[in-house]
Amino acid sequence: MAYSPFDLSGKVALITGGNGGIGLGMAEAIAAAGADIVIWGTNQDKNSKAADILKKYSVQVLAQQVDVSNEAMIVTSLQQAVEEMGRVDAVFANAAINSPVPFLDVSVEGFQRVLDVNLKGAFLTLRESARHMVERAKQGDAGGSLVVTASVAAVEGAAANQAYAASKGGVISMMKGIAVEFPRYKIRSNAILPGWISTEMTNAAQGSDVFTDKVISRVPARRWGEPEDFGGIAVYLTSDASTFHTGDTFIIDGGYSIY
Repeated sequence: MAYSPFDLSGKVALITGGNGGIGLGMAEAIAAAGADIVIWGTNQDKNSKAADILKKYSVQVLAQQVDVSNEAMIVTSLQQAVEEMGRVDAVFANAAINSPVPFLDVSVEGFQRVLDVNLKGAFLTLRESARHMVERAKQGDAGGSLVVTASVAAVEGAAANQAYAASKGGVISMMKGIAVEFPRYKIRSNAILPGWISTEMTNAAQGSDVFTDKVISRVPARRWGEPEDFGGIAVYLTSDASTFHTGDTFIIDGGYSIY
């Protein structure tokens, strides 16, 4: 019999920040493996364009305009997604913002805004998703995968990125707590830690010869990461192949953090 746990037919995956960058890279791979997709993003035009890309894989796609820092919007949007798609099997709390500022110039408001989206947003997304998965388990349909996109900034020093690093360190700790609390419902939780990836968030650095020379030259893979580099891990964590894999941190950085 062929080994087929990476066939995601019948599953539904929700990806926040799924209308571009790493989120869309993960969503495309999951769709290509057969799962239906829900994407959340704040930009409706980007949501529509991403949905058109995903529909090419002949799966059902739902694009919702959601600000993950808004609790009421999270609760309502997840309920609507479950009603329309029937269930949610895997959730990727991927939405994040960053605006590097020298530490002495970081305002309380700026620091809080990063935490609201990156940490609070992940918390709300994962909490409401866990509610849905627990309820399904109580009805005899146990199982689920909760994934958060952190960053190597959580474990590596990054100047002028203290707010971002703090938020990403926080989501790793939250993930570990989830991984311990919910196995009774067959719910697992893991974190993905990207390195330097070519996305809108890193546009400024991509255009800097100095950054390329001083930083990217230190990446053993000798290149920027691309959104599609996260497709494999996204399919694995959505699939039944990962049902006993929980509480882990997957570093995907081309070897940067070990060099």
